[in-house]
Amino acid sequence: MRKCSLVLSLIVLAMTTYAKTWIVRPAGPLQSLQEAIDNAMPGDTLLVERGVYRQPTIIVNKPLYIKGIGYPVLDGQKKYEIMVIKSSRVVVEGFAIQHSGYSGYNDIAAIRILNSRHVIIRNNKLDDTFFGIYSQHAVSCTISNNTLHSNAVNEITSANGIHCWKSDSMQILNNTITGHRDGIYFEFVTNSLIKNNISTGNVRYGLHFMFSNDDTYMANQFKNNGAGVAVMFSKGVTMLQNLFSENWGGAAYGILLKEISDSRIERNRFVRNTTGIYMEGTNRIHIAQNLFDNNGWALKVQASCNDNTITQNNFQGNSFDVATNGTLVLNTFNNNYWDKYEGYDLNHDGVGDVPYRPVSLYAMIAERNPVTMMLFRSFITGLLDKAEKTIPGFIPENLKDDQPRMKAFKNLSL
Repeated sequence: MRKCSLVLSLIVLAMTTYAKTWIVRPAGPLQSLQEAIDNAMPGDTLLVERGVYRQPTIIVNKPLYIKGIGYPVLDGQKKYEIMVIKSSRVVVEGFAIQHSGYSGYNDIAAIRILNSRHVIIRNNKLDDTFFGIYSQHAVSCTISNNTLHSNAVNEITSANGIHCWKSDSMQILNNTITGHRDGIYFEFVTNSLIKNNISTGNVRYGLHFMFSNDDTYMANQFKNNGAGVAVMFSKGVTMLQNLFSENWGGAAYGILLKEISDSRIERNRFVRNTTGIYMEGTNRIHIAQNLFDNNGWALKVQASCNDNTITQNNFQGNSFDVATNGTLVLNTFNNNYWDKYEGYDLNHDGVGDVPYRPVSLYAMIAERNPVTMMLFRSFITGLLDKAEKTIPGFIPENLKDDQPRMKAFKNLSL
């Protein structure tokens, strides 16, 4: 055992001893980052000093630490993919990366991670790019503390900020993404974490999941995006402590859930969205301890949803709490706070003595005939809802909360 430890120590010492630092500067003997990469040995450090570097696509094909000093600019001249990383154990940090190429048929990126492991992309500023950071068949890579900004006008001519495809164990942390098609996009990505990111002002989604299982996204902010967040055709997704706000429009929502199962949505805030959560074809979703505040619809639960549990949430200030398009409801509502509840609590246990039915008759009419929204808050709509609560006949009989809370959960407030 001692011999093995000694040999390992000697190998580490040798690698440390022979690792070299290369200096790239506009007026120095080494002016090209690609030349420095080609000359470097695995494990070397490349320091790139302030300046503007314009050259064709930079290929990183060996383990290197590449650091910008004072945010040197890598300029793609609106023609090139700026950097492609084809080696594991590469670190790229401290660069201003701008003006990548654009293509209607190729996924051109500012930085592409290709078939690599343990790559770190951190502390960079990306501007005016097509795809920002693109991982393809990547494993255990970290994308952190980057700022990504582009100038997307529509979905067709724009691309995603952070795009991960067929990757595993990714860490997407503390990034700010604006002005792209989707802020963050996952397709066939597993066992990954999206945390503490701000995704705002993107044309389509702040976050878009497709066929991605066993992932977690938490403590992110998704604000003022075209349609909020979409999680589709996935399972085992954990959504914790995120903020979904200011996602307005005829087809906008905090989260769209489509064909997902066995997932958790807990301790999130849905504030001022057209729809807080839209659920279609969802099964076994646990929705608990969330705040739904001042949305048009807090929840839209389609008839294709089954065995979902909605419990211990605060519903306050929403125009409509729940909408559905079916009469048979196979989901459970229990122990939520509803600010529209008008029941009583004779035994003072904090739970209402009569059930609360969160679907109003007017909400069902408006769902099927949007033009009737012009009557919102009129006397006739209030009368309809009062009559329906007195003699239920149209709203789903079993869509009710049998234990409505009399007071809001304090730990869920803004």
